Amino acid sequence: MIETVQLTRDDVFLVNQLAHDIWPNAFKDILTKDQIDYMLDWMYDVNTLQEQAQTGHLFYIVKEHGIAKGFVGIEPNYPDVGMLRIHKLYMLPERQGKGMGRVLLNKAIDIAFDLDLTSLHLNVNRFNEAVEFYKHCGFKVIGEEDIDIGKDYLMEDFIMELRLTEAK
Repeated sequence: MIETVQLTRDDVFLVNQLAHDIWPNAFKDILTKDQIDYMLDWMYDVNTLQEQAQTGHLFYIVKEHGIAKGFVGIEPNYPDVGMLRIHKLYMLPERQGKGMGRVLLNKAIDIAFDLDLTSLHLNVNRFNEAVEFYKHCGFKVIGEEDIDIGKDYLMEDFIMELRLTEAK
């Protein structure tokens, strides 16, 4: 059985655990181990995740037979009103390509519709195979950006969008 579960502030340690299981494999061919470790410490610190949960971020995990297999982190009305930002969407390597990422994406879409939002936005590393997943799901590349995250590291991203309705 597959289910999605919203996490509370006290549950976000699960996102931290999953990220540490997923990221080394997901980025092994495009980032150095040092950059992966740096980004995990920066983006997935439990205190940071708890603060995000308190300030409007929503976190969901997808479970298969009661075991967490992936997660999504979203933020309504960011970066602008009417938009839903997908900050994080990752699956364990053995579950990729099995439809579970789509389950999490559908959860984000359902929330966007429930909140009467017009589009989903995300950044994805330009060299990440996930770009093709997002294109397959209807996202379009609307820009590129290089983000300096310190220690001479860059996030080299596509900005992608999925329009749900026309802007109001």
